Amino acid sequence: MLKRIIVGIIIVVGVFLAFKFCTFKKEDDSTLDYNTNLIQQQIVNVGKLVVTEGHFSEVITYKNQQKYMMDMLSFEKKALVIVNADVTVSYDLHQMKYDIDEANKTITILSIPKEEIKISPDIKFYDVEQSQMNQFTGDDYNKINKTVRANLAKKIEKSSLKSNAQNRLISELSKILILTNTMGWKLQYEGKEITNEKELQQDLKL
Repeated sequence: MLKRIIVGIIIVVGVFLAFKFCTFKKEDDSTLDYNTNLIQQQIVNVGKLVVTEGHFSEVITYKNQQKYMMDMLSFEKKALVIVNADVTVSYDLHQMKYDIDEANKTITILSIPKEEIKISPDIKFYDVEQSQMNQFTGDDYNKINKTVRANLAKKIEKSSLKSNAQNRLISELSKILILTNTMGWKLQYEGKEITNEKELQQDLKL
């Protein structure tokens, strides 16, 4: 009789412990799913087009000569070219690639999209001088447009527009970093853990 009671107690205790273990396991899985969904939602919120705008102006004097009769005769055409250009530097974070490791509570950034630079110049011509022997043609306008874009590209490189765009990008990605830190997860890039915004700015290859 005593033996049956002891066996019964052992069975009851075993069932109770098994039930508690399953309950804790369920709660842990539920918490992990919640954390993962929260992180995925934050990444979706960050995944947008980050755009930084700038404006540039320049003045170009375009000249061209056509020479005839062993250079004894020349016909010149020239124009004053005034350029106003709107420039945008953008990062499409919809294209960002990442991996979520639920077991190790780690987010790994696999790749960051390259910046896209869009130049929209408004070109106007003033003081146009030409002759019947040397008139403006489509080739001239193509040369001017090519020169304008090359000059603007140099100005953009020397300006703070690209660095401002990168700062905005870092600001968006920091939202993921803040969330991972808050939830006890880790953020990695190229095998290195990123713990603060300074490391994020230093380690991301833009």
